[in-house]
Amino acid sequence: MDQKGKKRKKALKDMTAPRQPLTGYVRFLNDRREQFRAENPNMPFAEITKVLAAEWSALPQEQKQQYLTAAEQDRERYLQELAAYKQTEAYRIFHEQQANKKPKIDGEETMQGSENDLLGYDIPIFTEEFLDHNKSREAELRQLRKSNTDYEQQNATIQTYLAGLHTAIDKLSVETQQQRGNNNALQQHLQHLRTAFTNMFSSIHVPGLEAPTVENIDAFIVKLLAFVKEEPQNPVVNSVRSAVARLDLQA
Repeated sequence: MDQKGKKRKKALKDMTAPRQPLTGYVRFLNDRREQFRAENPNMPFAEITKVLAAEWSALPQEQKQQYLTAAEQDRERYLQELAAYKQTEAYRIFHEQQANKKPKIDGEETMQGSENDLLGYDIPIFTEEFLDHNKSREAELRQLRKSNTDYEQQNATIQTYLAGLHTAIDKLSVETQQQRGNNNALQQHLQHLRTAFTNMFSSIHVPGLEAPTVENIDAFIVKLLAFVKEEPQNPVVNSVRSAVARLDLQA
């Protein structure tokens, strides 16, 4: 018997199962198809689908988002309803019917069911709904690939920025340590100068000034300079000059 003449039996469909979710692309097609057909009544279906697919690809992300958000909400609704449905008696009966169904000799129906299972949707192939679904999957795949590329580029940029940031931090750490060393050396030298000036001027009595100490030597020198300018002929000034001449600042 010619198997090509055999009528393929329709796959068993669970009429009580939750409604399958629609993708963002299919929602866009449903929104636009009737209006587009009315505007282009002589355009073939395949061409309409092609034009709308291009329109979806060119649609700005903010306009796509309303469809993608609705699709995600619909998917969550489906998963919740499906989880609840699997606990029902209707689900158990349907699976018993599937298990008891006689397998086809030529395997055609099994192949058809496998194709639909792989799609994740109960959609007969080579129908308008199937083509819409296939187009939506292709569009989503392109969008995912584009998003993946964008994320990889962003990640590479961030990694480059972080590498530069770590280099800058290391450089600043080295410079900070060097500056601390310089500050300590300057502080030690300043302390040496204060001690030297204190020892140098401790034996000189300057009228109106307290005897110098390490604590007050800075103020003492300021007042001493003012005294030298005001009374350059005072004998004390000669003593100051002689003491400064003997000062050794290299120690």
